[in-house]
Amino acid sequence: MKKINILLLCTIGIIVFQNCSSSKNTNKVVTTPALSFDKDIMPVMKASCTPCHFPPDGRKKALDSYETVKNNIADIIARVKLTKEDIKFMPFKNKKPALSDSAIKVLEQWQKQNMPQ
Repeated sequence: MKKINILLLCTIGIIVFQNCSSSKNTNKVVTTPALSFDKDIMPVMKASCTPCHFPPDGRKKALDSYETVKNNIADIIARVKLTKEDIKFMPFKNKKPALSDSAIKVLEQWQKQNMPQ
């Protein structure tokens, strides 16, 4: 009889404590803020791509407007991620410092967000 009472008590305890949990919500939703060309992308372009890609001094492919950056974003990202030794690396010949990882992530995120203006 004692064994049955102990078994019954253990079963009830398991059922009661099974639903005990922390009240903290463990399902965190991480949202990425919406980026804009003027606020987030153009400062990166101005800091890293002038004067070569900005008129009037720029003689290379212009990257001074929303349309030109949007149309070339895949190539821009690919080239800034190359090694400095690669001939296609940008900024060219170390005229400017390489883009930081965070700046590259901003460009990639903007592309993932379908390049909002």
